[in-house]
Amino acid sequence: MSIVAWGAPPLEVDLFHAGEGGYHTYRIPALLVTPKGTLLAFCEGRKNSAADSGDIDLLLRRSFDGGKTWSAVQTVADMGTDTIGNPTPVFERNTGTVILLMTRNPAGTTERQITREALRNGRTVWITRSRDDGATWTQPVEITAQTKRPDWTWYATGPGNGIQLRSGRLVIPCDHNQAGTDARYAHLIYSDDRGETWKIGAVADEQTNESAIVELKDGSLLFNMRSYAGKHRRAVQRSKDGGQTLGPLTLDDALIEPVCQASMVSALPAGKKSDNRILFSNPAATTRENMTVRLSRDGGQTWTVSRVIFAGPSAYSSLAVLPDKKIGLLYERGDARPYEQIRFVHFDQSWLTGH
Repeated sequence: MSIVAWGAPPLEVDLFHAGEGGYHTYRIPALLVTPKGTLLAFCEGRKNSAADSGDIDLLLRRSFDGGKTWSAVQTVADMGTDTIGNPTPVFERNTGTVILLMTRNPAGTTERQITREALRNGRTVWITRSRDDGATWTQPVEITAQTKRPDWTWYATGPGNGIQLRSGRLVIPCDHNQAGTDARYAHLIYSDDRGETWKIGAVADEQTNESAIVELKDGSLLFNMRSYAGKHRRAVQRSKDGGQTLGPLTLDDALIEPVCQASMVSALPAGKKSDNRILFSNPAATTRENMTVRLSRDGGQTWTVSRVIFAGPSAYSSLAVLPDKKIGLLYERGDARPYEQIRFVHFDQSWLTGH
């Protein structure tokens, strides 16, 4: 694909490599930037295999120079041999706190067992906080009773990031499976007291899963979800009441997907009122490859800008916009398969748009 070169070319840094640092595989990236400009790159460190279950820890690296250099790996949460992951951070601007939500299940318990055997206590929801831009973290606290209904089995936060609305409400995209039917649903949880307590918000239509949320210029929310409808397109629903109810579901024909997680954020730095420009990243294909970043200028109605970041094997991703409006992307990629490394890419918005 021939593209006119506008703006600085992307800066690329490999942050996590499979087989290094005592972990078999690194997966599930989540990127957050604080108002000070500190970049927080979270992921799961999977000790013994690439599997979604087993001894999995939640890890972090930080950057203070826009992603050029990074700190050593920090362990944010280690639950022994249990699985702890699905990192979903959000910055609470009133207290200057990074809030990180995550999910846990017992060692050796798989997603299939939790869903098919209806192990309602197999998957739990946890929260930790940092008041120093990720340098230190509080002891994780369980919030399952506030965020999970008794007839939900599998549960996942994000992964990716939550948002804080202009009202101050914190909104976190999640998903769950229904006991009995094993049906999949994306849903939202929210907090109106700076993350101290949580409530379950809107539940999306069936056949939805890992999701992302943005607030638009008019205060409505755009909910974008992994879809199992068999159409290889992202599912979309909108909310006019801060995430408590959702409008009809549609499939976005412009957003091709291989049934995979994706990232969606406002094109402005966190805390700025939306101008309806939205960034979106995913492997834009019917298989996990072709990591692509798109831009919408009309609140997700159309996607007029598209640039391929990496044409090879790629999967989960997470976007963030820095205070200087540059774009950061943390994503899974590899030569033979998507899970060989997690790379950070940093580029100007002019590079993305071509002018």
